[in-house]
Amino acid sequence: MSLTRFLAAAAFSWLAAGCAPVGGPDPKAGAQAGVPSAAQPIAPGVYLFPGQHAVWDAAHGRVANTGFILGSRCAAVIDSGGSPQHGRDLLAALRAVSPLPVCWLVNTHVHPDHVMGNGAFATANGGRPPQIVGHLKLAAALAARGPYYLRALQREGATDVPERIAPPTLAVADRMELDLGGRTLQLRAWPTAHTDDDLTVLDDASGTLWLGDLAFDGHLPVLDGRLLGWQQVLQDLAKDSGVRRAVPGHGRVMDHWPADLQPTAAYLADLRREVEAALGKGLSLTETLEATRLPGQWQLAPDFHRRNLTTAYAELEWAR
Repeated sequence: MSLTRFLAAAAFSWLAAGCAPVGGPDPKAGAQAGVPSAAQPIAPGVYLFPGQHAVWDAAHGRVANTGFILGSRCAAVIDSGGSPQHGRDLLAALRAVSPLPVCWLVNTHVHPDHVMGNGAFATANGGRPPQIVGHLKLAAALAARGPYYLRALQREGATDVPERIAPPTLAVADRMELDLGGRTLQLRAWPTAHTDDDLTVLDDASGTLWLGDLAFDGHLPVLDGRLLGWQQVLQDLAKDSGVRRAVPGHGRVMDHWPADLQPTAAYLADLRREVEAALGKGLSLTETLEATRLPGQWQLAPDFHRRNLTTAYAELEWAR
């Protein structure tokens, strides 16, 4: 293996260990400023508990969008958030709206800002935990990455660190339906894209699609899977005519479907062009990183763009 390929592969493996840099937070930080404490109704029986644009760390546990959907029999929670406190706050927001039992907690993918609150739902139903639903590959991904996430918080001196991240108890290999009572959720497991364990949730009743991190709004898209695979998944998602609105993992509710997928698709296309041009010129990974210009229209570009380049470089160089 060439030195360039070795460096790219090593960087790719490092990126896969976790989705965000950590360091420098106030470990005693309490509730995050700028995020509401109540869930926001976005369709009948569908509630969003929004996060804020920030790098996930001990001081910023609530950076991802989470929420819940109510049927006549029970509720389904979509992602549990980036900390046990996020999970507890989400459960409290649900309880402020409904006493329904939580039948399912759906994890859209492995990243810590979406799964660290899983344990908060262990007592959601008087001691009977909900089923945790995830992609077929989620359990293995959590087993590999979970210890890293926990150690990262411990190193920062966080006081609210779970002993473990509750793993999925129900796996989706392709498609699955969840019945909430008079309301059906359509779950779909996707090929490797943003991660290798991306799962979407479509509420048939309202046409609301929960995307996880398959699309971003405002926050720079983060590549931790396959660039080419993600581009294909976005094309397939855009064909779904049953969607009226979509909830990205980060950012505002997308009310213009599928047009609101375009910013993510455009960034990935630009990323691919940049890496393919560098490879065509024979540039090393280091030279490619040094030559890049940050995309100014995205928040958190300094935190993630060069990491995206590293991941894309490894993939596209091996594909040549």
